[in-house]
Amino acid sequence: MKKRNSFVINNIHFLQQGVNLLQRIDDSQYVDGDSPYYNSGIGKHMRHILDHYECFLKGLPDRIDYDARDRETKTETDRSYAIQKARTFIDQLRTIADNADLLDRNVQVKSNEEGTEEISPWSRSTVKRELQFLISHTVHHFALIGFILRTHGIEIPDDFGVAPSTLRFQNEQGVEEQS
Repeated sequence: MKKRNSFVINNIHFLQQGVNLLQRIDDSQYVDGDSPYYNSGIGKHMRHILDHYECFLKGLPDRIDYDARDRETKTETDRSYAIQKARTFIDQLRTIADNADLLDRNVQVKSNEEGTEEISPWSRSTVKRELQFLISHTVHHFALIGFILRTHGIEIPDDFGVAPSTLRFQNEQGVEEQS
């Protein structure tokens, strides 16, 4: 049996973590963005995260254009729709988990284009590297979502919005402290 790619597995894990969290909150908490501490509610962060996954999956196997995000308002205002979309992306990621040829493939990537047409905004990358980016990007926005929920007194899992390397470090420290 082939070992599944950990970058894909981690992306699936974080998307599922997002689905689990969205199932624990209500619709008003999902869309609330009225606070002196933040100006983008949970829905906007989830839409932004899911937009990046959509661009990644649409761009495979050659050209991933993160600037071509749909920015679909329904994703940021309809919690059930966001859950459905995340589950769809989880299923799509599962189909590429065992495809080593795809995972090692070189891709062209565009993100935050600020140049002119004379300067190519495309960069070289690999599918694995873009999966690493998606993990980091998702965790970053999950940390912001966690902050929003905490300001409302809502408990979230301790590992929500925490990078895998930080969790490993914390686990190692916990093992040493118990010794």
